[in-house]
Amino acid sequence: MSAGTDTSVDRGGAPGTLDLGKLYAARLQAARVRPYLATALFALHVVESRRVPTMAVDRHWRCYVSPGFVDRMPVEELAGVWVHEVSHLLRGHHDRSERLARAQGLTGPAERLRMNLAADCEINDDVFGDGLLRPEGAVLPESLGLEGGLLMEEYLPKIRLGPLTQYLAWLDCGSGADGLDRDWDLGPDGARGLGEQEQDAVRFRVAQGITGRPGDTPKGWRRWAEEVFHPPQPWRELLGAAVRSAASGPGAGGDYSWGRPSRRSSGLPGVVLPSLRRTPPRVAVVVDTSGSVSDAELGSALLEIAAISRAVGGRRDLVRVLSCDAAARVVHPLCRAEDIPLVGGGGTDLRTGFARALAALPRPDVVVALTDGQTPWPASRPPCRTVVGLFPRGRRSRSWDEDDPDHVPDVPPAWARVVRIGGGPG
Repeated sequence: MSAGTDTSVDRGGAPGTLDLGKLYAARLQAARVRPYLATALFALHVVESRRVPTMAVDRHWRCYVSPGFVDRMPVEELAGVWVHEVSHLLRGHHDRSERLARAQGLTGPAERLRMNLAADCEINDDVFGDGLLRPEGAVLPESLGLEGGLLMEEYLPKIRLGPLTQYLAWLDCGSGADGLDRDWDLGPDGARGLGEQEQDAVRFRVAQGITGRPGDTPKGWRRWAEEVFHPPQPWRELLGAAVRSAASGPGAGGDYSWGRPSRRSSGLPGVVLPSLRRTPPRVAVVVDTSGSVSDAELGSALLEIAAISRAVGGRRDLVRVLSCDAAARVVHPLCRAEDIPLVGGGGTDLRTGFARALAALPRPDVVVALTDGQTPWPASRPPCRTVVGLFPRGRRSRSWDEDDPDHVPDVPPAWARVVRIGGGPG
């Protein structure tokens, strides 16, 4: 029997009296008001469990449900919980949380609660309304004193456990939200879990539904659907790694501070030495908007800018974007990648873009140039690390010197770390 017609329920905990009629009525209500999520909602397999506080999901697309919680909740609010839980899975919060945990050494229940809260903020800031009631207790960014419209990776460093979160200690959306297996999980070999290919197929169908009716969906879901059709590629990981490597190099994002004495001071009685404090790096992104760069490549550049923001810990305030053809345009702070105006269309001279980026105050620690390479390069090494994201060269219209079709432009200089977008490292 397919997931969409499955009416069975596993008893994952002690026997109970789960009101399946009410639970499935809520799922049907959720599918009616959010039809683009219907495929995902009906792909979830229900597991009755008294060990979960409300409803929770695992990474294998099982939904664990507390009978008492269903009894207490109105159908209209249960519909919102269905959408909330399936959103964790569609947005890949389990994998993203695991990557954060490995990269930042996040362990223990307190850190997992912070990740769950960050994931909830990403979902809840635009999921309710328009026929979908917000469930009681749902976490909103403003309830934690945060702005809306951010990603989980951007919310996480802003969330601190304290007075604003003490009432949320019960919160647990399961391993599907933070990547940590629970003792109630049925695991990869349990009943009716979805494999990776089946999960990808569900995400693809949901993304198709969103792009087919873009005017009816929130910005967060439209952004997600765009990324589904442009999944993470090896070059994006290489680009992020290159930015992190450049930003962590000697002299980048570091300064001396007297606030915490150096450990070397203990070996020099009577002498206090400052310690080196690592500060978040500032990144300037110079985007080639000349006529030799296609619209598709400019669209890809916006995705790369979002990836660069994640590579420096989600601090959009530390990323500035500059459009450049033969002339450098205005330097824009990164609010949302989709709001950055990429204007141009003439010839190419990224030297003006480098000069404009380096003239900004405070000066960037890293400059990233996204280009097809049809440009002259600065004659000398910039006073900071440089990464070049190189679009594939092709003999498109105006992609070479029209006066000399056999002209071969200069390759990126040796002092730049080159990543070929759509390929491997340069």
